[in-house]
Amino acid sequence: MKYVVVSGGVVSGLGKGVTASSIGLILKSCGFRVTAIKIDPYLNIDAGTMSPIEHGEVYVLDDGGEVDLDLGNYERFMDIKLTRENNITTGKVYKHVLEKERRGDYLGKTVQVVPHITDAIQEWIERAAKIPVDGQSGPPDVCVIELGGTIGDIESMPFIEALGQFSYRVGSENFCLIHVSLVPVLNVVGEQKTKPTQHSVKDLRGLGLSPNILACRSTKPLEDTVKAKLSQFCQVPMENIVTLFDCPNIWHIPLLLKEQKAHQAILRVLNLTGIAKEPALEEWSLMAKMSDKLHVPVRIAVVGKYTELLDSYLSIHKALLHASVARRKKLVIDWISASDLEQGAKKENPDAYKAAWKLLRGADGILVPGGFGNRGVEGKILAAKHARENKVPYLGICLGMQLAVVEYARNVVGLLDANSAELDPNTKNPCVIFMPEGSKTHMGGTMRLGSRRTYFQSKDSKAAKLYGNRNFVDERHRHRYEVNPSMVPRFESSGLTFPGKDETGQRMEIVELPNHPYYVGAQFHPEYKSRPGKPSPLFLGLIGAASGELDIVLQQSVVSRPQPNGKLERVYWKGAPKKPVSVVYSLCDRVYS
Repeated sequence: MKYVVVSGGVVSGLGKGVTASSIGLILKSCGFRVTAIKIDPYLNIDAGTMSPIEHGEVYVLDDGGEVDLDLGNYERFMDIKLTRENNITTGKVYKHVLEKERRGDYLGKTVQVVPHITDAIQEWIERAAKIPVDGQSGPPDVCVIELGGTIGDIESMPFIEALGQFSYRVGSENFCLIHVSLVPVLNVVGEQKTKPTQHSVKDLRGLGLSPNILACRSTKPLEDTVKAKLSQFCQVPMENIVTLFDCPNIWHIPLLLKEQKAHQAILRVLNLTGIAKEPALEEWSLMAKMSDKLHVPVRIAVVGKYTELLDSYLSIHKALLHASVARRKKLVIDWISASDLEQGAKKENPDAYKAAWKLLRGADGILVPGGFGNRGVEGKILAAKHARENKVPYLGICLGMQLAVVEYARNVVGLLDANSAELDPNTKNPCVIFMPEGSKTHMGGTMRLGSRRTYFQSKDSKAAKLYGNRNFVDERHRHRYEVNPSMVPRFESSGLTFPGKDETGQRMEIVELPNHPYYVGAQFHPEYKSRPGKPSPLFLGLIGAASGELDIVLQQSVVSRPQPNGKLERVYWKGAPKKPVSVVYSLCDRVYS
């Protein structure tokens, strides 16, 4: 097993996650099987109980793991399926060690950070690195490890010590350290400054790790004199210093690394030069460049609770982007705070109220994402009502689906006090109820989590057609409340349909309004499985409807036809002349769309 560790220095937010994802993509395109691990030094067991405003979105895996959003980047770039074991936190490690201590596994020894915590970290890395994540059997060839935080943070110290020991144990030919650092440019002098990176590398060395490669974030490519200076003071060869300068979109980062031959530097360190293929990123390059050239806009209003930090909805953003690029549209997102749509805002902050409603009324489509708690709920209901009454394409996810049902119950069925039991436990018409298997005393890891199967009840629905008229689909979930099954017959008699249900037929998974251009809600989170070149069907439907092209999307044939020479046959529209479609390529599953 080969290990590539990505650390960060100077400041946070430099893009270690995108860098690690890009490295994984390049190594995969070189013919290696790649996995990824994210180390988060916080004491939380997982990201499940953390505020999206503080830490960004909670990303959910197939196995129900609630993890850091960087694992979403890994999955999207490398098109793999990770497990909860691929996210290591201080809380998980200490819990594991303390449980062993309580069982008496340490045989009376004094349990210490070194060696017990550091040994547990190394064992976890080795164990997680061997888990297949690409649908094949056997362990991967390379594991990319991102060390969260910034070098010098006190909470990272046990992990840095463990990685230092680990690099010695596995050998230098199996361990490559890439340090992501900042080379700022002071406007006063206009000169690229190397001192922050020099000090960061000095701190790293003092902790027992020496970088093999420097990845320097800057607004512009590094000058040769700057590279020479960094090489001299950081003792890293010039050919192992790459610049991650500002790009139009993050899909250019793998191309940037390839152009600077970063993959060759990694392969040299890991002694893989002789067996690696030249990275095949032609289709990725086509997608990145095409994305920059799109000019026909599609405007989507995202009405949410956590809009002050856009990372709170990172997977939503990426899923919309994947779908818009597939439809050759330039995505424009209007982020609307749901609270600004409510009557209270009209009195307290009339300017914000007017601005929010102006954006909503000008949108080609509306998306209401998941969330928890009462704040902004009435604003989301108003957004759903506006979409329903004005025939604006609408996609509601998790809470967004539940509130669409509440809105329908109030304004169509006539249950004026209808509500969710989560928001009003005393409501006489609970359209959404607490799931019986949930816990009301413990928050972490107690929701209905992970991949669950949804069975289509009819192939006439838009959702079923978007999923290719399959009998069922597996999507990821994260919720405690569900549509009240006892009220479903009343909703259906009033025109609302539930074309997707779970295996029991009692849990509503998809809601749809047939006499509407596109009014769909999903209890699951389709954004988590959207990939570049392979967009989520429900997001593709939203973008298609918002662009006036839903009929084309519904007729689209998505097939993969491998040829004997390993290439793929072109894909054509159903009923269209045999003219190749402009394509976007999915690197792993080889699907054109």
